Amino acid sequence: MLTSGLLLGAAASHEGINTGDIVFQLLMFIILMALLKKYAWGPLMGIMKQREEYVAGEITAAENSRKEAEKLLEEQRNLLKEARTEAQNLIENAKKQGDVQREEIIAAARAEAERLKEGAKLEIEQQKERAVAAIREQVAHLSVLIASKVIEKELSAEDQDKLINEYIQEAGDIR
Repeated sequence: MLTSGLLLGAAASHEGINTGDIVFQLLMFIILMALLKKYAWGPLMGIMKQREEYVAGEITAAENSRKEAEKLLEEQRNLLKEARTEAQNLIENAKKQGDVQREEIIAAARAEAERLKEGAKLEIEQQKERAVAAIREQVAHLSVLIASKVIEKELSAEDQDKLINEYIQEAGDIR
């Protein structure tokens, strides 16, 4: 029995929980974790933290750039709208100015035409008066001539008609 007890004790020692090994392994695991934390996790977490801060900064910068771009886009839209409004106003003013100038030109042309018409009427009237005066002068001259011829000779009715026709002929030739 003794041998069987020994065998059982040896088997039990191999089969049982070896607390020394467990404590040693646990101690090694804790030391390994401390070393990993100090030399691996610390720097790795520092790098990850820096990367996180960098990405957050880039996101913030991108958001700020987007907001600035939207602000500039809105300003450009407003400026474009103002420019279009101003261009439309300039076009309308130019049309109004053109209409005013056209009316002024038409009024000036009408006034000039009326002035020329009045001038032509005046000249026609003057020419008419000169022509009437010339005719009167010729009639007076012819009357004097006829009277002097009549006085020179006593004429019959037939001679009178002949003489009048001659003087009318002469008057026509003089003209």
